[in-house]
Amino acid sequence: MMNANAQAVDLYHQTLAAKDGWASAGTGTTGGTKADSAHTFTVSTRAQLVKALGSASDTAPRIIKVKGTIDVNTDSAGKKLTCAGYASGTGYSLSSYLKAYDPATYGRSKLPSGTQETARAAAQKKQAANIVFKVPANTTIVGEPGTKAGISGGMLQIQNVDNVIVRNLTFAGTEDCFPQWDPTDGDDGNWNSNYDSVTLRGATHVWADHNTFTDAPHLDSANPKYYGREYQIHDGALDITKSSDLVTVSRNRFTNHDKTMLIGSSDSEPSGKLRVSIHHNVWKGIVQRAPLSRVGQIHIYNNYYDVTTLNGYAVQYSINSRAKAQVVAANNYWTVPSSVKVSKLLSGDGTGAIAGSGNLVNGTTTDLVAAYNAASSKDLKTSVNWTPTLTAGLETSGKNLPASLATTTGAGVLS
Repeated sequence: MMNANAQAVDLYHQTLAAKDGWASAGTGTTGGTKADSAHTFTVSTRAQLVKALGSASDTAPRIIKVKGTIDVNTDSAGKKLTCAGYASGTGYSLSSYLKAYDPATYGRSKLPSGTQETARAAAQKKQAANIVFKVPANTTIVGEPGTKAGISGGMLQIQNVDNVIVRNLTFAGTEDCFPQWDPTDGDDGNWNSNYDSVTLRGATHVWADHNTFTDAPHLDSANPKYYGREYQIHDGALDITKSSDLVTVSRNRFTNHDKTMLIGSSDSEPSGKLRVSIHHNVWKGIVQRAPLSRVGQIHIYNNYYDVTTLNGYAVQYSINSRAKAQVVAANNYWTVPSSVKVSKLLSGDGTGAIAGSGNLVNGTTTDLVAAYNAASSKDLKTSVNWTPTLTAGLETSGKNLPASLATTTGAGVLS
């Protein structure tokens, strides 16, 4: 929701409405609304974006208007950069890496180390220097309406800062050229990548609204396998970790992605933070983490989940509550094909809680926790230690969500 006087305020100066989720608590979330002309920018290239963001330590309010799609895998002159270019001069090659750490000879008991792992890390560092953008406090980043605004291949890093707004942008193709092999990850090992499209680390008062997140154009179905495991070049879409707090995620579209939203980076995160509201979002073609929640108080309401397999992205679960997370999930709508069991929509480790009512599956009110607990040995708890009060815009019936959110979510809707 927008301010009551939204008609009198242009898109770039809009602030989060009162009581609209956790990000409205305390001082609220105003982003760069107080920016002066010297701190108001229109950007359409990577170089312009870097200049507009300035120093992460500069807390002067700023507004950054993104015009069109910025491909961040480019140099200062706009020339396209490739994975081969990032690897150049580091000594890294995938074929050499695969030979060096083949489990048949290297084993499965320890992480890779040695010449090729050092080279891989160096190549990854070169890529990170080009595609990771640190966002200062008191910043609004908004896509200009009608320009197909977005960031391709990049990561916005909102770290240890307060008061940031990110709206009306398409985040696509965030890819790690140099995933690391971890033979100790799970029973068979995994390839792990390093970049989220938007990552919050120790951030507070953040509003992410009307954005679109997608793996396109390179979908996971195109990923090869090495050592029998998928060579995963994608990480999170929007991750909220490292004791981030007071976050509202509203009216976004999450599509064609695996590990979509992580709240809390480990089971040992301290309590008292990770308070997040997630409402009126569309999740379609999402495998898992929609979201995965740890420790915090998370309110998930009025979202639409379509768990029909899309482009090879088949659901494992939607919402996971673990590490004593206190989740309230209410008045959401799931479209579930006959091939997916309702008991698969939730997940947990036996310590997390999910309370809430009014959730619909194919239009029928359904107790998702009861369905999960009946099929699981690690029951979700059904009561939480808090009551949501910051609920502006809450719809007590979710029956109309599939239709209403189809035209009111994601990038390109705001004007």
